[in-house]
Amino acid sequence: MNEPWVIYGFVFGATLFAVLAVYWLVFRFRATQKSINRRLELHKQLSSRTAALEVLRRERGLADFKNPILRRMSESLTQAGLRLDGNLVAVSMFALSGGLFFLFSLVFGYGILSLFGAIGSTLGLMFAFVSTARRKRIARFAEQLPDAIDVVVRGTRVGHPLSVAIELVAREMPDPVGTEFGITTDEIAFGLDVGAAVGNLYRRVGQEDLLFLIISITVQQQTGGNLAEILSRLSRLIRSRAKVHLKIRSLTAEGRISARVLSVMPFLLFAVINLINQSYFGDILGHPMVTPALIYAALSLAVGNIMIYRMAHFKF
Repeated sequence: MNEPWVIYGFVFGATLFAVLAVYWLVFRFRATQKSINRRLELHKQLSSRTAALEVLRRERGLADFKNPILRRMSESLTQAGLRLDGNLVAVSMFALSGGLFFLFSLVFGYGILSLFGAIGSTLGLMFAFVSTARRKRIARFAEQLPDAIDVVVRGTRVGHPLSVAIELVAREMPDPVGTEFGITTDEIAFGLDVGAAVGNLYRRVGQEDLLFLIISITVQQQTGGNLAEILSRLSRLIRSRAKVHLKIRSLTAEGRISARVLSVMPFLLFAVINLINQSYFGDILGHPMVTPALIYAALSLAVGNIMIYRMAHFKF
């Protein structure tokens, strides 16, 4: 064995581990601190609790539309937790539409079909991006919620009022729980009822287990009782539900992956074959049976996806 190469290998490995250690200790720590101290930094920068609350509300973007569709879209954007610049979004959508139009033109040629396909695909990708961000944020909130309830339980057991116990969560928990509970604390401090403030928390987050928290607080305020004991049992219930949910996802993972592969495969094969040999489908494009066959294929794909979705996703 050549000893210099062994030394070089050890040096390379040590350097690699050193770089990874610096990354985790510095950059990840800074990102975590920024996430934890987001609301506190606003308080420090603006020197006003009211101004900080207004900034957080504008960033959250929750609007009370009368139209149920617009109201639902506003809540979805709020629950995604994205701080989006309108000009940047418009430029990104325009650039993405242009790129997709070029790709569709390679397959279908330059025309109205490629234009509508690019616009529809852009809207679909934007919707998928927002939905993915919303789902990840809700999952992160659900992971932190039992610990946040435990902090509230400890605060109420030592004699703090509920609003002060929620403030402890806002100071000690990272985002998204820290910021969302902080907004709830500010709303309570400015005179909003505790039940209404927690209801606004549910609208901003959209996590289903928050309904249990709202019901627990509302019933305790109306009938009395030991709030610490109620929330302690609620924390155990949410943890048990999370365990069952993870078991279900592990058991249905194969079905969900199969659905994605089977859904994408026809379009992927069509695009690859058409790029390799553009005349492969040229002889049948003008046939009168092409349109009914494509409609039947699309309906079959939709029915298959619905069936697989129902098999792999269910409430418990």
